[in-house]
Amino acid sequence: MRLKSIKAGGLITPCNVFLAPLAGYTNAVFRQMCFDLGAGLTVTEMVSAKGLCYDSDKTKDLLYVTEGYGGIKACQLFGSDPEFMRRAAESEAVAPFELIDINMGCPMPKIYNNGEGSALMNDIPLAERIIKAVKRSGKAVSVKFRVGLTGDKIIASEFARACEGAGADMITIHGRTRDKIYAGEVNYGAIAEAKKAVEIPVIANGGVFCAEDAARLMDETGADGVAVARGAMYSPWLFAEITGKTLPDKKTLILNQLENTRKIYGERFACVFMRKMTAFYLKGSPNAVNYKIRLFKAATTGEVEDIINEINVF
Repeated sequence: MRLKSIKAGGLITPCNVFLAPLAGYTNAVFRQMCFDLGAGLTVTEMVSAKGLCYDSDKTKDLLYVTEGYGGIKACQLFGSDPEFMRRAAESEAVAPFELIDINMGCPMPKIYNNGEGSALMNDIPLAERIIKAVKRSGKAVSVKFRVGLTGDKIIASEFARACEGAGADMITIHGRTRDKIYAGEVNYGAIAEAKKAVEIPVIANGGVFCAEDAARLMDETGADGVAVARGAMYSPWLFAEITGKTLPDKKTLILNQLENTRKIYGERFACVFMRKMTAFYLKGSPNAVNYKIRLFKAATTGEVEDIINEINVF
């Protein structure tokens, strides 16, 4: 695909291949790993604006950044109240972040039924007020949303124009409707029409599991860049493959992820998280089922490490 930098407000990314925010996965260690592998921008898991305003330690934990992280620091906030969103964007916890990504695309019922995430696509005036409120923080602002809520309600172009008019510096468009969650075909045409409707950078998201998928998404939509989501969960080295960076030894990469996750988040979290991630990395590999059975029985990071060392497909 065509590699280039992206300008969002006063920020310039090193390339146009981004790691999309993934709830439960894009913690500080995973973001650092993907950045090192070539991701031009990485974004935190979605963070509740109200949680930050109510000083929730659990919410603030999502904002941890590894020491010496060299990329643009980007935080994704979600909420439906402009005042809470403004306060969160201006909070001390978010002070280290240079870009705020507003979640207007999460399809999950818990978020949608609370009027947040993709539910904001039902109320464009409210979405505009939220963007304007977050812009008052002085930070660069991006918005992530979907092509529509249902197949007969594709509003990507209209919503893109509203985001730009409210002051967004960049938008990311997931090419599926809310009702499809993460299944079904990506609507390249809707993203392409939205790209034509605005002047700000448009990042296309959805269905990128290999370098060829990224190239096709760019070609079919005319987008300025791509955001990789679930594909990164299965193959974080996909960033190196897309950007042409030298790929490090995968086993060493995974073992380093395990060790760094343990150092930052503790033994229990690292054990559970890395059992899950290693199982993802094994997808499609010979003898994957047997390894996964053993992984999910592992009670310590030491046991997880022993299993990783045995695996000869990395």
